[in-house]
This record gives sequence, C-alpha cells and structure tokens, in this order.
Amino acid sequence: MTDTILDVRGLSCPLPVLKANRILRELPCGTRLRILATDRASVTDFQVFCRETGHALVSFADENGIFSFTIKRRS
Repeated sequence: MTDTILDVRGLSCPLPVLKANRILRELPCGTRLRILATDRASVTDFQVFCRETGHALVSFADENGIFSFTIKRRS
C-alpha cells in the first residue's frame, strides 16, 4: 500500500494542518498520509494535532528545510 501525499510547501500555519485534517477524515482507518511542508511551525503543529486527535505521527524528517511527516490515521 502506498502513502497518500499532501504537498503543502509554501503554506503557513494553520493551513498545513487544516488540509491534512480534511484528507485524513476521508482516508480509511489505518492508512497513512505523508505531508511535505516548509513552515517551521508545522513541526510543533503536527505533534500537537496528532496528540489531540489520536492519529499516530509515524515519522518526521527535516531535509534542507522541507519537513516530511507521516501520519497514520487512527482506527
């Protein structure tokens, strides 16, 4: 199974989280969403978002200012 990818590079808070939330609501339980962002605030935003919604932050990486998050939709 491949991850769904959401590219929100260039968007500022709160848009990356809002767009991710909209997609996660439509995905089947247990599937993963990979998000690419450039807003530094998104690092904290996605940690808080996952903690508050019950989704799992599976991975995070910072590659030259492009932040990559993989979130597994809650069951």
